[in-house]
Amino acid sequence: MTTYEDVWIPTEQRMQTTRLYRWMKRLGYDDYDTFQKDTISDISWFWDAAIKEIGFEWFDPYEETVDLSKGISHPNWFLGGRTNATLNALDKWTKDSQKKNEVALYWEGDNGDRKTFTFAELDEEVNAFAAGLEKLGIEEGDIVTLYLPMLPETVISMLAISKIGAIFSPAFSGYKADAVKTRIDAASAKAMITADGFYRRGKTIDMKTEADRAAEGSETLEHVIVLERSGEPFEKTTRDVSFQDVKVEGGAVRTKQMQADDPFMLIYTSGTTGTPKGAVHTHAGFPAKSAFDAGVCMDVEKDDTLFWFTDMGWMMGPFLVYGGLVNGASIVMFEGTPDYPEPDRLWELVERYNVTHLGISPTLVRGMMKHGEAWVNKHDLSSLQVIGSTGEPWNPEPWHWLYRHVGKEQAPIFNYSGGTEISGGMLGNVLVKPIQPVTFNAALPGMDVDVFDDDGNPVQNDVGELVLKQPWVGMTKSFYKDDDRYRRTYWNRFKDTWVHGDWATVDKKGYFLISGRSDDVLNVAGKRIGPSEIESVLVEHEEVVEAGVIGAPHDMKGEEAVAFVVTKSGGTDQLIEELQALLIEKLGKAIAPKKVYTVSDLPKTRNAKVMRRAIKSAFLNQNSGDLSALENPEAVEEIRQIGATTN
Repeated sequence: MTTYEDVWIPTEQRMQTTRLYRWMKRLGYDDYDTFQKDTISDISWFWDAAIKEIGFEWFDPYEETVDLSKGISHPNWFLGGRTNATLNALDKWTKDSQKKNEVALYWEGDNGDRKTFTFAELDEEVNAFAAGLEKLGIEEGDIVTLYLPMLPETVISMLAISKIGAIFSPAFSGYKADAVKTRIDAASAKAMITADGFYRRGKTIDMKTEADRAAEGSETLEHVIVLERSGEPFEKTTRDVSFQDVKVEGGAVRTKQMQADDPFMLIYTSGTTGTPKGAVHTHAGFPAKSAFDAGVCMDVEKDDTLFWFTDMGWMMGPFLVYGGLVNGASIVMFEGTPDYPEPDRLWELVERYNVTHLGISPTLVRGMMKHGEAWVNKHDLSSLQVIGSTGEPWNPEPWHWLYRHVGKEQAPIFNYSGGTEISGGMLGNVLVKPIQPVTFNAALPGMDVDVFDDDGNPVQNDVGELVLKQPWVGMTKSFYKDDDRYRRTYWNRFKDTWVHGDWATVDKKGYFLISGRSDDVLNVAGKRIGPSEIESVLVEHEEVVEAGVIGAPHDMKGEEAVAFVVTKSGGTDQLIEELQALLIEKLGKAIAPKKVYTVSDLPKTRNAKVMRRAIKSAFLNQNSGDLSALENPEAVEEIRQIGATTN
């Protein structure tokens, strides 16, 4: 395992002001590692304490924290408790005479449009839309697909749907019709909420045409609610109803009292094969876990402002909503891209809204780096207290660039890893311990994380499977209508153990390093190596903007590493030779990729995550599976052409 030095070390004063430290002290702990061990040895005690710490509210209190009679793969949390996600994200703040008039949501459009909602104003909008949904015949348990960009109405829809006991299912705003249709049909959705279009990089993106195609032939879809964002004319179908017309101005709806484990959200994740998996999340699951991670672990408090650059179809979209609002913080939603119309758009947003907690991905940072730090330095970023990072492994150079130029060596980088089925994180950088580049300094409270070898034994300083050995609040209830697939995916390898699908290492100090997804990690001549380790070497070269590494079959080694790089000024034979020499110097001849190709771009999702399986399938001319989340499909074709001429 590569070793790194401590870079951010909390002062005693900084540490003692964190929510985590203050809570630990009240529970009788001074040392995080001791505390963390106790949180996983008695999960009933811990999650009861955690729910109280985040101020989670109930209509009826629960009688028992957790029931494991069906096994740890199917825990039942908060027996007898009745609550609602909207009760905790909104209602409880409207009962606070001061808080209700403070800002809940800042929104900014790609074209510069801006809106602000206090908790009271958001509540008024949610009530009006909830009343309209009931008039349309949307009832408790009905599923509503959200095919919307990052707009205020997206949050309004989520909270209104939960308020009446229905279930929302967010779909990525960049999906084409087939991907949305797959999710509508899989969920048997009764309604879809979409927009006529939205703005991206100054262009109007037609959404309604894709929505109409997705709705075609659906046997369950009764209504398509259309928000007029772009004002582009569209052909109205018999299912269509205007978002504005649905609202009942002055409407008031009593928030439904739901069982703690009743579903409130169904979120689909794409796989390499097969249909998307529908993770089922509950009223006392996802909102509680995301609020705990944001509040207690990332130190989001009532007066803070949380902004995560994401889409509502990704887990971090709902995380932004509930991680912020359940804690009483303001959230920032942004329709556009981080470097349009100028390369400083993201930093401009941080300054304008006094963002205290910013969430971004390593790929996004690499993209911003190429514009240079002068664009960062134009803005006052002193409001930043914590920078969150998730989505993929880091390389050291962009990590240091972010820490130095954006965080000014004051704001810690909270590296965060978990997933859609987790409702948040397994690993993070808790703010009561030193932080190193690239790594995670701890398993989060309540998360019984380990690294197993092929035989299911814990290992240190060696690559293994990242696993969880205890259930947690927020764990997906199952896959929608597919318990068997859920068990096969996570519980089939080792007894009573969740196998997450990531390769990782952990050292004796408890610092974790994720190498990549299990199906991404290479086995070159019997040695496992994560693609991020090779990519980190490549981006050390001043000409390389970003890199993507995959494994390809090899007659002698079994597998060889193949690298694709995006460079500042194109590729030359000399550059390729320099990169190959650098790889041999850092990794050794046996591991270093001999095949290095320059490309104009790497396949990425809308939230700037490099999709390595798209690189691999294109290069090897294999079935790519579901690529509907790709932002730039043309990048796949470029790699496919390289594969066709070299393989």
